[in-house]
Amino acid sequence: MTRFFMVLMLAMAPLLAICAKPATGGNEPLLIEGKRQLYQRVLAVPGARMATEAGTAGHEAVTPFTAFYVYSRRMLGSVEWLEVGTDRHGTRAGWLPLDSTLEWNHGLTVTFRDPAGHDRVLLFKDQESVRELAGQSDSTAYKRIYQEASQENLSADSPVVAIQPPGYIDIRDDFYLVPIRRYEDVYLGNEQARLLQVSSVPMVAAEHITDEKAVGSKNYTAGLAFVIDSTLSMDPYIDRTLEAVNKIYNTLGSADLLGNVNFGLVAFRDNVRAAPQLDYLARTYVNLEQGRDGKGFLSRVKSLQAASISSQDFKEDAYAGVKQAIESMDWAGHDARYIVLVTDAGARDADDPLSTTGLGAASLRKLALDNGIAIFVLHLLTPATMADHSEDAVQYRELADYPDIGSLYYGVPTGDVAEFGKVLDALAEQITDQVRIVATGGKVPVPVPTSDDEQLASLQARVAKLGHALRMRYLQKTEGGQVPNVFNAWMLDRDFEDPERPTLDVRVLLTRDQLSELHDVLTRVLNTAEEGLISPQNFLDELKSLAATVSRSPEQLGGTTATTAGEGNSLADMGFIQEYIEDLPYTGEVMGLSLDDWQSWSTLRQVDFLNRLEEKVSYYRALHDHTDLWVSLDGGPVGGDSVYPVPLEMLP
Repeated sequence: MTRFFMVLMLAMAPLLAICAKPATGGNEPLLIEGKRQLYQRVLAVPGARMATEAGTAGHEAVTPFTAFYVYSRRMLGSVEWLEVGTDRHGTRAGWLPLDSTLEWNHGLTVTFRDPAGHDRVLLFKDQESVRELAGQSDSTAYKRIYQEASQENLSADSPVVAIQPPGYIDIRDDFYLVPIRRYEDVYLGNEQARLLQVSSVPMVAAEHITDEKAVGSKNYTAGLAFVIDSTLSMDPYIDRTLEAVNKIYNTLGSADLLGNVNFGLVAFRDNVRAAPQLDYLARTYVNLEQGRDGKGFLSRVKSLQAASISSQDFKEDAYAGVKQAIESMDWAGHDARYIVLVTDAGARDADDPLSTTGLGAASLRKLALDNGIAIFVLHLLTPATMADHSEDAVQYRELADYPDIGSLYYGVPTGDVAEFGKVLDALAEQITDQVRIVATGGKVPVPVPTSDDEQLASLQARVAKLGHALRMRYLQKTEGGQVPNVFNAWMLDRDFEDPERPTLDVRVLLTRDQLSELHDVLTRVLNTAEEGLISPQNFLDELKSLAATVSRSPEQLGGTTATTAGEGNSLADMGFIQEYIEDLPYTGEVMGLSLDDWQSWSTLRQVDFLNRLEEKVSYYRALHDHTDLWVSLDGGPVGGDSVYPVPLEMLP
């Protein structure tokens, strides 16, 4: 597919000027009205050209979405001009007309969730229309408006100006930016929701873009990587997995679809520091390219066999195996991406001294989703005396949870090899059939599994739903389509018919360098606390300073967090924490945490909180190293200025 960049639904329009006063001396940017520290900021829209003087022709193309500080404003006729600079220390870049910029006084943006199985987001002309609809909870009026919008039959007096496209637009493939301009808290039924005003612009001129792939072509591919526990007693499951893969290769070959489902295999054991005789922690036996055909796959796994000794306890570093599968496979070009974890033991969590990843189930799951990968877990409930299968199932269910689908977890009773084989065959056959349907141009409804096994039927239903969603994404991509142009639209961040369901994911746009800085600063804050060099109050203040800075002005990460007791200039030291936090539409758990809260917590709860922060540090390191996720807005190679919208829940 031809990679292109666009913003989801929105075109640029003139923005309202911000009332502000100039800072003293003229060498500082303009302050936001009512603020003492926060400066006016804008983003450059695609096509913007920097002028030397206000009112003159622009001479230099500006990289789209470059953030600028506003130093002065000037009206020339009917056009307002902004003098902008790349920092807040007096470095001016030139002049831009207002309509070449996008007001953005914090770093928060949103991405739209997959609308499959749910209503699409409606975008309203004004705040009052959506506020009234939410306040009245008028389902009849909503259904009428929604039907008109979904059928592209909007009347002139309709409060709706556009609707989210029917397909999921993956930000990994089609970068878009929808900054939040303003917000208002409302109630939707009994659930608190937010009205959001958003505005944005396309990265390229709006045009009908179609992909070379035709519907029903054989270009639709799935990548499936097995991550298999290869410790003692796993030989029967390894053999049965290879048998299932061989069956699928034969099926694909007879249907002339070899290469449409590519298999990989990673084996894992445990930290070799604890048990050197295990030989390795994780090893990639077959990558997806090598696994395009059965001969290549099977020849490379001949040497795979279970270890002759056990790990130190009944835990293994399963997360190391999953992480290696994410990182060692070339997932590019695979429209559907799956990892199947097979294990009989619990995983070493982020706080386990023998964990090599520093990641827990939630952060590893997030890393997989960042890469568009769904994780299945086949958990062998063997009758081992040391096993705590109920506790292990909790972490694996969380690891296998897929948004709007549910958990792709299956607990194999007693670890029965025949039962394991049945489930594996059913799973692999479903995935293969999904590929066949798309490759041959078939269009069928989501199948309803009929297995007598309730657990298997439930898993098959989720696999079917997931496969259907992935197929629809692919077909909608290949069909292309016109993105509606909307500006200054208002929308709800929750589903009108199901208020408990969020329709948006909140993110913070960070550069690769900023993420690296965040990793280093948070590490120093945690180390300082652990060494007893900082009081609990100062520790919390530094965390709040860090959280507020990354949400509001990430370019200041190194300058507004002290990181050591009594040194530096944190927002707390300067008295600006509240100013940075107020008016943010979304905040994390750190910002509302007080010293009284902290001291009321048990030691166990405090340790759990610190462990979550350390896990985020590990996530930043892993995300930073995934260069294929980062977007260079200027079209050049991935570097420090490349960007990625980091999920808000993964920030401090």
